[in-house]
Amino acid sequence: MNELVVLLSRIQFAFTVGFHFIMVPLTIGLILFVAIFELLHLKTGQDRYRDQANFWGNLFAVNFVFGVVTGITMEIQFGTNWAEYSKFMGDIFGSPLAIEALTAFFLESTFAGIWIFYRHKISPGFRALTAILILVGVHISAIWIITANGFMQHPVGYAMAEDGSKVLLESFRALSLNPYALFMLLHTITASYLLGAFFIVAVSGYHLLRKTHVDFFMTAVRFAMPVLLIVALLQPMVGHFYGQYVGRVQPAKAAAFELVWETQSELPLYLIQIPLPSEERNIDLLPIPWLGSMMYGNVPSYEVTGIKDAISEWTPEMQDRFKAILPLVHFSFRGMTGLGLVFIAMAAWGMFLLWRRRYEQCRLINRLFLWLVLTPWVAIMLGWIVTEVGRQPWAVYGLMLTADAVSANVTVAQVLFSLISIFVFYAVMLVVVCYLIIKFIKKGPIADPFNNRG
Repeated sequence: MNELVVLLSRIQFAFTVGFHFIMVPLTIGLILFVAIFELLHLKTGQDRYRDQANFWGNLFAVNFVFGVVTGITMEIQFGTNWAEYSKFMGDIFGSPLAIEALTAFFLESTFAGIWIFYRHKISPGFRALTAILILVGVHISAIWIITANGFMQHPVGYAMAEDGSKVLLESFRALSLNPYALFMLLHTITASYLLGAFFIVAVSGYHLLRKTHVDFFMTAVRFAMPVLLIVALLQPMVGHFYGQYVGRVQPAKAAAFELVWETQSELPLYLIQIPLPSEERNIDLLPIPWLGSMMYGNVPSYEVTGIKDAISEWTPEMQDRFKAILPLVHFSFRGMTGLGLVFIAMAAWGMFLLWRRRYEQCRLINRLFLWLVLTPWVAIMLGWIVTEVGRQPWAVYGLMLTADAVSANVTVAQVLFSLISIFVFYAVMLVVVCYLIIKFIKKGPIADPFNNRG
């Protein structure tokens, strides 16, 4: 396989998935709050909760629509750029993706359409039910998509075809309960809630700084900030046990987190590491004794499998490919965890100011949330880099190399043309999305920007 075709196909898929995933976590995060406010409106009858649901629901609607469009583009590539992968994985991917399409996609799409275009014509009870069903739908969708991805990370419940040409589904139960997928699901959903809460607080900060709709946006902050603190604290807890499980099933990826070259116990955690992959070593500075072993195994004496041992049975070419991605995986992991600490600090400070009834007057925290509004997306993308790039050189871990997954008849010119076309199309789409979101945010809590009261 032409190395340039593989590289361009990987870049194209990473770009389309990354763009799609700009929309997905915010959609999940916002619909959670829309459902909460709809339920509060149903219970109390207070219009202020209906207004909250309308405003944040408008922003949800923009993300949802563009998320659907980008998701379709992403799936097409399985047949164009990754035909060999599709043939190899078809029997495994078929079940979860079919269930996702037949249940979650239709559920969320149908009721999202009802809520977006008919919310002012239906009863509060039906509004609340509609929002809850959308919430259920997006979570079901996440479950089955991550189930499919989880198999790529840790294959379970399968058997190889007699000719070795593909994997066959042997146990749907094992596929559905894959521990790797469950950890990934928890980490992704809590990250989505974190993004939704952070986004709400940041948008509220924009208006609080301008003294517009103060009561409305202080209400939003009082609901979003506790959620932000809870999920910001949950994220490192879930990530800790997720990372330890990765260490058992993908020891090379886990060793890349902290650039552990040699298998060792009583591993320190180095605050600064400069990787030198060609020399199979690092420049390690500022060690904290035993903390590395604690991170990997909860005890100071835990023996961490090093990169050299983890990849010792791979071919020299595979080893070189893995070494090449080590700096990206390591720094992405460090960036993700560093931002996680920032989120905890910001949420704790915000809760303290709310408790002291000084949040509205603190311009600094509102400015910081506004300036840092993109950081949850950055943290999520870094996490996906760790997950997907860290799996290389495997497309399906231990079963299929990425170089063998690309379509056999695709040329460099074809991939390059499609990559440029998608880039241009998505650039235009990003401008439109940003324009609509910024426009809705600046308008504030208007009743219906879609003008569908008729």
